Amino acid sequence: MSLRVANLVKHFGGVKALDGVDFEVPAGQCVALIGPNGAGKSTCFACLAGQLTPSAGRVFWQGRDITDRSAAQRMSLGMARTFQVAQTFEALTALQNVQLVRSRHRLSWWDRLSARFPQQSLQDLQSVGLDRVADTVAADLPYGARKRLELALALAGLPEHGQRLLLLDEPAAGLAPTERAAMMGLVRQVASRGVTVLYTEHNMDAVFGVADRVLVLMQGRKVADGDPAAVALDPQVREGYLGRDFALQPLQEGPHVRS
Repeated sequence: MSLRVANLVKHFGGVKALDGVDFEVPAGQCVALIGPNGAGKSTCFACLAGQLTPSAGRVFWQGRDITDRSAAQRMSLGMARTFQVAQTFEALTALQNVQLVRSRHRLSWWDRLSARFPQQSLQDLQSVGLDRVADTVAADLPYGARKRLELALALAGLPEHGQRLLLLDEPAAGLAPTERAAMMGLVRQVASRGVTVLYTEHNMDAVFGVADRVLVLMQGRKVADGDPAAVALDPQVREGYLGRDFALQPLQEGPHVRS
């Protein structure tokens, strides 16, 4: 297993945001983590990414206990995350964003950013369909493009070799249906290249038909874990989250993104 979460608990005062969560994500699998507001999804993500330290339980990556590792240390081990609201370097161009991330700690004060990894960075942009706006300042990009840029940044920050994990916090949040389809198509492309993906989503069309597997949290506990079609029919999930009349809806076909 690439990622293993064992009895994860997180308290905020008297509130139990996570209450003994266990799951595993095999290498190369694309897994959706869903649940109602307050279910503990964001807390779980923050514990996995290193922004929060769990009150109890352990997080293992490639058999190594990383519970006490920082976010930067986890990235060096092959883990990266995105956020619900796209996080980019707004004053830099799209290309410079990727160049800065690729440079990591290898950028000295006398270096010119424009000379750092230009071809690799342009390829990173091409992989998410942004090579034609490489010279556009990130703040001027449409929101959907900024979400794709953030995905490119997360990928650029990962090591070239070894197992890699992407933690995507609502990658389709704020996107129109066609943009949502294009983004989730990119997520599937990333997973097809062997990158392990764990993502949260509130848009169910970006979950069912996209994820290989679905995990459901409610009130800090895992209540379902399995094939998307089976989870969609789970009585507890339908009663507590999806609704009794929930029906699977396919993603609208989005614009083609060149890989």
